[in-house]
Amino acid sequence: MNDAFLGLMIESLVAVLLVLTIGYCLILNRRLKRLRADESSLRATIAELVAATTVAERAIEGLRTTVTDCDATLGERLRNAERIAAELARDVRKGEEIVSRIHRIAVAARGSERSSAEPAAPTAAEPKFSRVSDTLVTAQALASRTRARTGQAA
Repeated sequence: MNDAFLGLMIESLVAVLLVLTIGYCLILNRRLKRLRADESSLRATIAELVAATTVAERAIEGLRTTVTDCDATLGERLRNAERIAAELARDVRKGEEIVSRIHRIAVAARGSERSSAEPAAPTAAEPKFSRVSDTLVTAQALASRTRARTGQAA
C-alpha cells in the first residue's frame, strides 16, 4: 500500500502541476493576445509617426527653400536700398552745392546793386532755412530783373 500511496501521491502531484501549467498557459495566452492587440496598435502608431515624419521633412525642405528665396530677395533689396541711399546722398550734396552757388550769386548780385549801408550776408550762425529762403527770394528777384532787361534789350 505504501507503493500505491506513493504512486497516487506522485500522480496527484503531477495532476496538480498539470493543472497549474494549464492555468499558467491560459494566463500566458491572454497576455499574448493583449500583446498582439498592442502590436497592432503599435504598428498603427508607428505608421502614423512615419507619415508625420515624412510630412515634417517635406515642410522643412519647403521652409529651407523659402528661407533661401527670402535671403536672396532680401539681399537684392538691401543692395538696391544701399544704391538708392548712395544716389540720394550724392543728389543731396549736389543740391546743397547748387543752393550754395545760387546763394553766392545772389549775394554778389545784391552787393553790386545795393549800397554798403545794407546788412551783410547771413553768417554761418544763422539758421540754414533763413539762408535758403533769402537765397530763393534773391534768385527770384534776379530772375525777374534779368527777364525785364532781356525784354528791354529786345
